[in-house]
Amino acid sequence: MSRALKALGVVAATVLLASGCAAGTHPGAAAVVGDTEISVGDVDKVSRAVSGALGQPFETKVTLSELVNNALVRQVRDQRSVTVSDAETAAAMKLVVRDPAAYQKFESDPVAKDFLAQVAATAVATIKLGGGTGVTDPQVQQAQKAGLTVVKDASKNIEVNVAPRFGKWTDGAIDGAISGSLSEESAQAKAKREAAEAQQQQQQQPQG
Repeated sequence: MSRALKALGVVAATVLLASGCAAGTHPGAAAVVGDTEISVGDVDKVSRAVSGALGQPFETKVTLSELVNNALVRQVRDQRSVTVSDAETAAAMKLVVRDPAAYQKFESDPVAKDFLAQVAATAVATIKLGGGTGVTDPQVQQAQKAGLTVVKDASKNIEVNVAPRFGKWTDGAIDGAISGSLSEESAQAKAKREAAEAQQQQQQQPQG
């Protein structure tokens, strides 16, 4: 499960590098992507649901990054009349979550299931935007790479505003915390942060 989206190459940071990122949201909004608003409540709700399905913390900053990416790709695919069927989404969902037990946990929680479906549809749409047929395309990596370029170019005209409480965008992600999957990258980001904090604490200790 943890390597599925990374294998597909659907990484939000690559897509968001070209979009405008300013603190232009109103109270209660975590982000506004074009004509789509993502509320703070939605971010918290999704973060809790996915954390429960994964059995480990899924941070709100990573959740917001994924939700922004989903909204951005959805708007680009609508602009270009690219469709993603329910069957295509379902197939991609099983690639994202390969473990049957984990998949069942996502299926049993409506919020987690909807988020997984959004991520899967984003993967399929990105591949199709690059000229591919979907996740089973023999040239899937080339197609998704081309799709990311299409989204990157199209997103220049889609404004992305993020609430200051969630931090600032660094290399297309909030404070560098971005996931290329539903679990692996967020865990790595957490480990990296904790290691840096531990090192800082050691440096601050008085030398005897």
